[in-house]
Amino acid sequence: MISSIFGKTKPINYIIVLVFLFLFYWFVHLILFKNIYNPEQLPLQIGILGILLLSILAVNFIVTRNKVSGANSFAILLYALLIVLFPETITDGRAVLCSFFILLAIRRIISLKSLKDIKFKILDATLWVLCASLCYDWAILFLILIFVAIYFYEPKNIRNWIVPLIGVLTFVLLLVGFLMLTNNLSFVKKHYEFSFNFEDAYFLDFANSTKLGAYVLVTTIMGIIAFLKIVKLGVGRIITLRLIAVAYCIGITLKFLITGEHVYPIIITFFPAVIFMNNYVETIEKPKLKELVLFVCVLIPFMVLMFTSFF
Repeated sequence: MISSIFGKTKPINYIIVLVFLFLFYWFVHLILFKNIYNPEQLPLQIGILGILLLSILAVNFIVTRNKVSGANSFAILLYALLIVLFPETITDGRAVLCSFFILLAIRRIISLKSLKDIKFKILDATLWVLCASLCYDWAILFLILIFVAIYFYEPKNIRNWIVPLIGVLTFVLLLVGFLMLTNNLSFVKKHYEFSFNFEDAYFLDFANSTKLGAYVLVTTIMGIIAFLKIVKLGVGRIITLRLIAVAYCIGITLKFLITGEHVYPIIITFFPAVIFMNNYVETIEKPKLKELVLFVCVLIPFMVLMFTSFF
């Protein structure tokens, strides 16, 4: 049933996921967390919702355009299910925006495999990562992913290694110029602190730590299995999966570096996790087993949501 619907790239699949996320967003804010917004706050929430829905479209574009997985809609389904598993993430507007910028950066990084317009793509990816750092300072660590991609695709061209530095300089000049015009230069010093004040309240909570641990364990195992099977089949996705793995590790690192009340950067790891899960599902040859795995993937997030919310 699930594989027959989302096993193909039909417009109805996008509509189902987008409508579901639209309703789920307001359910989380208004019912689950009982937030109350006055008319002045609604435009901001609608804007964040718009970014979240655009993220779904970005995920689908990256997967289909770069052939990271097969021609199906499993990626957007799994991305939505991860949001159900971690509903608190969509109450953090900075996390949603940061994740969107990282998605745009990853889109340019993965497209380097075409070996066309490499310098422009590196510059774009650098600027998008730096935009993400405006949300969370530690997001700047994703610059590592850009240098890893250069090493994988065209390391002998020295100018490729210089482009990210030019991107950083360009961003700094634009940011400083804007802050000078708005008389807010103190923003740089206050925002880019790169401090690590680990708050253990989230991780000491049994439900949160168990959910996070199970999520990391399952997605890692799926990623390893998918990688081993794809290597065995000789499918040309190996370098892309390696980059996705690096992005996943950086995202998990950010989860531990960025802690605090109402801060949920785990959403940054959703795209790499989705790629692992999607490729794993595609390697399952038996239709009944694939359907069972997909059913479990749908069932578990809703069960966890019910357990953590109402019990």
